[in-house]
Amino acid sequence: MLEQNNGISRRNVLRTAGGSLAAMSVTGLAAAKPDDTVEINVGFKSDKGKQKALDAADDVVREFNSIDAVTIQVPKKAATALDKNPNVRYVEENGTMQALAETTPWGIDRVNAPEQPSDGSGADVAIIDTGIDSDHPDLQGNLGAGAAFTSCSSWYANCRYDWDDDNGHGTHCAGIAGAIAGNGEGVEGVAPGVTLHAVKVLDSGGGGTYSDIAAGVEWVANQGYDVGSMSLGGSSSSSTLRDAIQYADNSGVTIVAAAGNSGPCSDCVGYPAAYPETIAVSSTDRYDNLSDFSSTGPEVDIAAPGSDIYSTYVGGGYDTLSGTSMACPHVAGAAGILRAEGYTNSGTKSRLLNTADNIGLSSNEQGAGLLDVDGL
Repeated sequence: MLEQNNGISRRNVLRTAGGSLAAMSVTGLAAAKPDDTVEINVGFKSDKGKQKALDAADDVVREFNSIDAVTIQVPKKAATALDKNPNVRYVEENGTMQALAETTPWGIDRVNAPEQPSDGSGADVAIIDTGIDSDHPDLQGNLGAGAAFTSCSSWYANCRYDWDDDNGHGTHCAGIAGAIAGNGEGVEGVAPGVTLHAVKVLDSGGGGTYSDIAAGVEWVANQGYDVGSMSLGGSSSSSTLRDAIQYADNSGVTIVAAAGNSGPCSDCVGYPAAYPETIAVSSTDRYDNLSDFSSTGPEVDIAAPGSDIYSTYVGGGYDTLSGTSMACPHVAGAAGILRAEGYTNSGTKSRLLNTADNIGLSSNEQGAGLLDVDGL
């Protein structure tokens, strides 16, 4: 399931379907018989807890390299027993997340991106999403390594690599963050000099499990990349994903996440954006109004353009999409520029927020303000 490739060139949503076992009634598992098989993530406290989980497994789906968790398939009664084991931190259903897109680069102009071809050169920005179209002429020159934690479906795409995009969402986000400038093709990204890495954790339908997404975040951290862009989220937390986010943050990765598309609402920022380790991004329109779909809440750190954003799309084309998914890579690209200049993870977060423009929205809507790349 994991594929990496460095040979292209030099720079070669959570819509949850589950929670903890304590909340199984909302997942549909309450009606399952004791011997029915369920897929769960188990966070363990010690090697003894890990071994208990592995011993109980009918099938081991994933063992993580750097976080204390495993993904296994077990009978429901075994999952319940593990949840009570003192050597186990948590047991949760391996639910799913969903890409957050709803629907020219006017947003690039609005955040005052200088649009120099070298902006961000030397920084590694991972697009943790549905993959990136490896054939796209506006992205090929900036593509680096790729990894897939769910396979590309040849039914929907030309899958040259397992991390190719069979949905379109990841390619759209990649173009916003780092489409090539000055090549006469389509659009320009916020940071056209960054190296873009495709981390495919969402499938052709835009969905992915907690485990797949956590594994993708872990992989990004283990590569030593600078920025992870996560245009996915939802209303429920996952302990496994939180483990991975904390690991990445401690490893120095700047994680940028879409606030969510639950608006109009208040105090409704989704996960992983609601985790304190991430930079949570809300969405604005071309008139500096809050996008009507944007989630808001005290966890919002910064705002960026997300309504009617034109960017790269699968098949070598371009399309206009809306969502906090589109706002997120504006900030991820800007973070790449700062990381290329030598800013640390914490320094990048501070600089992004300290230079943001107050556009008159409440702090729950805009956080520190609208992204201002020129002010970095």
